[in-house]
Amino acid sequence: MGPHLTELAAESWEALFRAQSALLRRFAADDVWDPISLREYDVLFTLSRCPDHRARLRDLNREVLLSQPSLSRMVERMEAAGLVSREPDRSDGRGTVVALTADGEAMQRSVGRRHAASIRRFVGPALDEAELRTLQRLCDKLRLAQASIPD
Repeated sequence: MGPHLTELAAESWEALFRAQSALLRRFAADDVWDPISLREYDVLFTLSRCPDHRARLRDLNREVLLSQPSLSRMVERMEAAGLVSREPDRSDGRGTVVALTADGEAMQRSVGRRHAASIRRFVGPALDEAELRTLQRLCDKLRLAQASIPD
């Protein structure tokens, strides 16, 4: 990668990061989260997209923006609220599997409908349909490429 492409990659990352930061501030301030937080919703949403609505805690940790200890404490609180359940990982006795409960699924859908309306309000006017499809394709490509890039 030449100096020009390095600079372009850095500028592209900065643009993506700043757009995400601006939108996350809007979403965090939005009045759609009660009675859960945006981060708790992220856990519920991530589980809702997993096979059988279940994931190993370490796999869940790769998908959400929290440190492992913070995620573990949050999952404990969410379990106490009846939104998720935890059980030992049968394939790895040291691990934990987190599962979405019926109450957690209902909460995710309820908050998710309000959040989707916010996304449409904040993102929809900025980009047309073709641009939204391009953005999704590029972000998916960038995310999926990380597995094949050596650390």
